[in-house]
Amino acid sequence: MILKLSGESLAESGKRGISGAEMATISNQIKLAHESGCQIAIVNGGGNILRGAQFSGANATVGEATAHYMGMLATVINSLALQDALEDIGLPTRVMSALPVDKVAEKFIRRRAIRHLEKGRVVILSGGIGCPFVTTDTAAAQRALEIDADVILKATRVDGVYSDDPEINPHAVLYDHLSYQEVISKKLRVMDATAIALCSEHRKPILVFNFKRDGNIVRAVRGETVGTWIGDPSDSQSN
Repeated sequence: MILKLSGESLAESGKRGISGAEMATISNQIKLAHESGCQIAIVNGGGNILRGAQFSGANATVGEATAHYMGMLATVINSLALQDALEDIGLPTRVMSALPVDKVAEKFIRRRAIRHLEKGRVVILSGGIGCPFVTTDTAAAQRALEIDADVILKATRVDGVYSDDPEINPHAVLYDHLSYQEVISKKLRVMDATAIALCSEHRKPILVFNFKRDGNIVRAVRGETVGTWIGDPSDSQSN
């Protein structure tokens, strides 16, 4: 499976940077999921460190492409921190990067990544896909296809996909199941359009769930009913 973590998941709520406490919580959940027999690859974002949007408007002193590369490097920083947190609790981990940073991470090579997973290691896939103008959501979809992951687990701070922002609209409806087309037609902010299109074309299911609820990562990998399942109508979460 691919576990997609936002950069903000490594920071305290509403703050920037990296929180040791948040990383410890996530790492313990990942370890429990790994111990259940699941092969885990992780794609994380870098928004807790830098977002390209901050270089727009009056602050447009950095080109958009450069900002994207800076964001990719932020994902490498997050990956190194998460690697140490996972290995601190005894979970063998490898960081692989789409950008060449051979002093701190291996170059992403598909067959090598698969081999690490087969050997029981957690693989953290950083640097997006190594090109600007591509989000880490799309990177997660791309890597899921490359390593033939069964599902993409999209970790969020809410219980799944809602009809509206549940923090603003108390009447927002939580969806149990959505098709790819429904996500697009309803303009639901799950993953970016390119990521959804990739998953739709290759029938790669997505599970959007609240990783802040203790044990939810384990429940997700076990196929228990949690969050919102996105896939073809014939698909089910138990698959």
